[in-house]
Amino acid sequence: MAVTLQLALDLLDLERALRIADAAVPQGVDWVEAGTPLIKSEGLNAVRALRQRFPGKKIVADMKTADAGRVEMEAAAKAGADYAIVLGTASESTIREAVEVGRNYGLGIGVDLLGVADPEALVGRMADWGIEFVSVHCPIDVQMRGGNPFDLLARLAKTTAIPLAAAGGLNSENAPQAVAAGAAIVVIGGAITKALDPARATADLRHALDTGVGAKTELFRRAGFEGIREVLMRISTANLSDAAHHRPCIHELMQITPGAKLVGPVLTVRTAPGDFAKPVEAIDLAEPGTVLAIDAGSVPPAVWGELASESALQRKLAGVVIDGAIRDTDEIRRMGFPAHARVACSHAGYPKGFGEIGGPIRLAGVDVMPGDWIVGDADGLMVLAKDRAVELANRAQDVLEAENRMRAEIREGRTLSQVAYLQKWEKQR
Repeated sequence: MAVTLQLALDLLDLERALRIADAAVPQGVDWVEAGTPLIKSEGLNAVRALRQRFPGKKIVADMKTADAGRVEMEAAAKAGADYAIVLGTASESTIREAVEVGRNYGLGIGVDLLGVADPEALVGRMADWGIEFVSVHCPIDVQMRGGNPFDLLARLAKTTAIPLAAAGGLNSENAPQAVAAGAAIVVIGGAITKALDPARATADLRHALDTGVGAKTELFRRAGFEGIREVLMRISTANLSDAAHHRPCIHELMQITPGAKLVGPVLTVRTAPGDFAKPVEAIDLAEPGTVLAIDAGSVPPAVWGELASESALQRKLAGVVIDGAIRDTDEIRRMGFPAHARVACSHAGYPKGFGEIGGPIRLAGVDVMPGDWIVGDADGLMVLAKDRAVELANRAQDVLEAENRMRAEIREGRTLSQVAYLQKWEKQR
């Protein structure tokens, strides 16, 4: 039996949603979903527009209804939806009311397990309620921490005959894994809606679902801790700033080697201006891939130079950040070593051994702890606390993916203000 491919249009702007759907649907989409953000932004006119645009396709209204099941499901049905979704966390009476409306209007009801504490128990109770499908949904905020729906899918597939839909973080690489876990419906959002070429992305997904063989992708997947470096090498500090609600970067420390991206977990060093003993000793203690972050009092003399950089390269360190002075910058650039520093100067100090390795430091007023991650490029430096590094890396990649879609639309001849819908989204007073 063929797997149903559902396109989730989780966008805010109907015009963009329709442009993407026009490209994607002919490439093998079975169901077209007006996503919750689209319905909240554009209302049920989004469902009406999709119904008119794609008369031969099933239209899904992702209402995420939590109450007033009769009213909301009737509205979805009258707007032209074939299916509508109610939350599993809603009361039993709300879900049953939704199903009753469905019987009267020819509307299939799906139940989203988002936030359900005991999904197996709920699905077991719903066996004879008349539910059309159950959505096993890995929410976006969980995806950003490396989550996926596969384990729950596999568990439910063993206990229920209700068709299962898999949603959240799926792409051309892992979509067949969802099918193998028991999904009859595969819901794809960002892997199509943020693709440079939505038609090609959809065709790749359709092929992956039909053959069971995934197509490798770099984007539209979320990393765990083991994949964080790969993600951070791909994104920019600007992406990270946007992902962290426009958090300011460290801009006071200049990039010494143009084009040398700096990414890695931090080993911290605190020393006195010009005292290079602890910074050099830290090279011997750092694991490969580590960035040395040195608080040297923000002023000369230099605590780092060519020989320290050569030693760090031999130890396979990922770079150095110095709130203080560096020297031998021409040589450091020639060897391509990633380095950021507040100031460059010719004179160094003396190795007296003041300070410590592995304690808390501050870089340009920003607190840094051992094990935090740091990313540096020509725009500045971003520090990611260890316990949020994976989430912020994934959120930054999500920003990059969204920008890629806007970039493609600009290259098609639209302006930035048009693709960002600036006038529409200006704050209303």
